[in-house]
This record gives sequence, structure tokens and C-alpha cells, in this order.
Amino acid sequence: MIENEYSKITPEIQSLADLSSRHFAIDPSLYSRYDVKRGLRDVNGKGVLVGLTEISEVCATKRDGDQIIPADGELYYRGYNVKDIIAGIPPESHFGFEESAFLLIFGKLPTQEELKTFTSQLSHYRTLPTSFVRDIIMKAPSQDMMNTLARSVLTLYSYDNKADDISIPNVLRQCMQMISLFPLLSVYGYQAYRHYHDGDSLFIHKPLPELSTAETILHILRPDSKYTPLEARLLDIALILHMEHGGGNNSTFTTHLVSSSGTDTYSVIAASIGSLKGPKHGGANIKVVKMVEDIKAHLTDWTDEDAMRTYLKAILNKEAFDRAGLIYGMGHAVYSLSDPRARIFRTYVERLAIEKGFQEEYALYSLIERLAPQVIADERKIYKGVSPNVDFFSGFVYRMLDLPLELYTPIFAIARIAGWSAHRLEEISYNGKIMRPAYMSVSSRREYLPVDKRTPEL
Repeated sequence: MIENEYSKITPEIQSLADLSSRHFAIDPSLYSRYDVKRGLRDVNGKGVLVGLTEISEVCATKRDGDQIIPADGELYYRGYNVKDIIAGIPPESHFGFEESAFLLIFGKLPTQEELKTFTSQLSHYRTLPTSFVRDIIMKAPSQDMMNTLARSVLTLYSYDNKADDISIPNVLRQCMQMISLFPLLSVYGYQAYRHYHDGDSLFIHKPLPELSTAETILHILRPDSKYTPLEARLLDIALILHMEHGGGNNSTFTTHLVSSSGTDTYSVIAASIGSLKGPKHGGANIKVVKMVEDIKAHLTDWTDEDAMRTYLKAILNKEAFDRAGLIYGMGHAVYSLSDPRARIFRTYVERLAIEKGFQEEYALYSLIERLAPQVIADERKIYKGVSPNVDFFSGFVYRMLDLPLELYTPIFAIARIAGWSAHRLEEISYNGKIMRPAYMSVSSRREYLPVDKRTPEL
């Protein structure tokens, strides 16, 4: 991309940045001395307890007598195991996401009539304001769809006569509208960027009222609007697995944090989108796909275990791929023995691989899945087990679904808006205090000098 004047870093700015960087180096030993929980986690990855929730539970341990020991991970939505929720969805249904969204927001599984009313209301809200696509989405399309999504959410504030009303009924209305609109905002944003920057044909398909969220994504994304039942089901399952993950994950904690200030729903959700955009959070599955592509480019025999082990070791030692020293898709802040979302996903991935002709790549992913934890355990000091997380498989699924890389993280947001909505409603219902954690200053006191007596730093 050609650098324009707006984005140019001048020599003066570079010099000031160098000066600034010299004052941002805190001695790492101070964190241990003052028992600071960096990342709000202890050395074992356990988060600092800052709140209570009834929405979901992330379990990675079990009690054995007086001891707490690692266990296969489990994920619960309102007390229901997510694997049971997915298993209970009729094979022909693609509305599992909607049923789970109802559960998260209202605290109970819907009856048939309640689910019909809920999906009908979501369908009713799946309409953007007049000229919004032309005046907002088509204007200055961004290369990053998460920024496009955040901008669109903030712009919706201007169309809402009750934007600052944080009463429960009004916030519920706003949340349901965003659950409905996120697929349109994301996919239309991608279509606009692809058209104006890549010169591709522009497709703006209108949503159909009878389609589920998963079906709507495929319908408005693909030029011919066609998809198979298995494709829709896999995307529906992906949305369920990504829609909620406890109150402590970065973007959901952002939802609680910003909601506690009393601000409007649009500002809260835009902040959460900004958090999810980060490659350490929602953007991780993109890194997995790029890493696997790099492995494919460097290994001629994808079944050679010795060569694979050697290359994974090179990635871990910052000698290959992006030289960050990370095998993406491996490990999790909470889970140790296994990520339940990855386990559930894996049972469906092979079926899709067979349908789409990706058996060789499925075998490659399976080999990385088996060898990477061994390599990490051999090369690094770890405090808990390492296993594949949901990002390891989700990027592969999206690739098989022929979804563009630019939409991987927005699809995460399309799912997670349901969880954010439930947590926002919970925060404004039960918590009256603004969140304000403490930071300890470790700077020394200095005497103020008039400008004519100051000397430049070397």
C-alpha cells in the first residue's frame, strides 16, 4: 500500500517516539516485588476474581480430595454444557445460534413459541436505516473489517432517538438490533472494500426473513447465495462456540468495564469490537491459517513427522514464520488439558473436509495438533498443559467454507455480540459501581526545572 501524507511518520515524530520509548521501560522485577498480577492473571494463568456472573462458566480443573487438579475443559451457558446444547439441536436446524442467544440473554431455554417470537423479532430488526449502506458503508471503506464494523456501530448511535437510554427494555432492544445487524455490517463492509480497492463486482444481497444468522452470512456473502446444509450447520456451530466465554475474556471484560461507566450501548460495543480485533484475542485464527500456509510452503512432505517437528521448533524459537515465537492455535489462558470448543469442532471438521475435498489439509492439521504440544513442552517451561484451542480449527473451517480472511474476526464478533449483550444487561442490572482497578506508580520524584534550564537527553 502506498503511504500517503496522512499516515506518514515524519523524522520529528520518529525522534519524539524514540524519546518516549526511553520512559516506558519498567523493571520487570518490580512486578514480582509488588505482587502485580500482570494480565490480571497469576503465573498459572488463573484470572484475578473481579466479578460474578450467571451467564457462563469456563471450567478447566476438578477437585480431587483437597487438591485442585487440571481436567478436560468444559464450557457452560447458563448452567447447560455447550456440548449438550449443540447435540440437542435438530440436524436439519440452522437456528442453534438464535436458541443459544435466547438462553444467554433471558436465562432459560426457549419454548418453540418463544424461539419463534425471538427469531421473528431478530428478522424484523435485520434492516439497516435508509441509505445507510450507500452513505456509511460505501464511503471510505476500510481495509480492516473490524474497524468498519466499529465505525458502523458508532454511526448507528446517530439513528437512534433513544441512544443514551440505558433502561433494560431499551438496551435489550439495542442489543437485539445489533445481533441482527452485525452480519450485514460485516459482509457489506467487506463487499464494499473488495469492490472499491480490488475492483471486484459488488454484491449487496438483501437478507431473507426465513434465514438463520448462519444462513444469512452465506446468503449475503456468496455471489450465487448458495450453500449446502452441512456448510450452514458448521457455521451455526461455529457461532455457538464463539458467542460466549465467561466474563473475564478481554472483550467481554471490556463490555463490563465500559458499561460500568454508564455510557451508551453503541460506545460499549464499539470498545468491545476494538478489543476483539487484537491478534491475541479474536484475530488468532487468522494467525493459525497463515502459519499453516507457511508450513505448507516450507515442507514438501506434509506427513514427515521429523520435518514437521523441526519446523515447529523453529517457529517456537523465532527462526521461522513471523518470528514471534508462538505456535498459533496452541494453548489457552484458562484451559490446560483441552479446550471443549476445539473438541466439539473437531468432531465436525472431518465431515466438512471430506465434503469439500480437504482431506490432505485435515491430515496436516491433525499432525500439527499432535506434535505441537510435545514441541512446546520440550522447549518451554510451562505451568500447565498445552492443547489446541478453538482458533486452531475455526480458521480451517472458515477456509473450507470459502470465507475470506478479512471476515474471520468479524464472524467472531457476529457470534460474540450475543455474549456481550447478555453481559451488558447483567452489568447495568446488578452493578452500580464504576470499575477502577489500581495501578502503583514506581516513578521517582523529580524537581521541576524552567524550560531554559533543561538539557536535552542523549
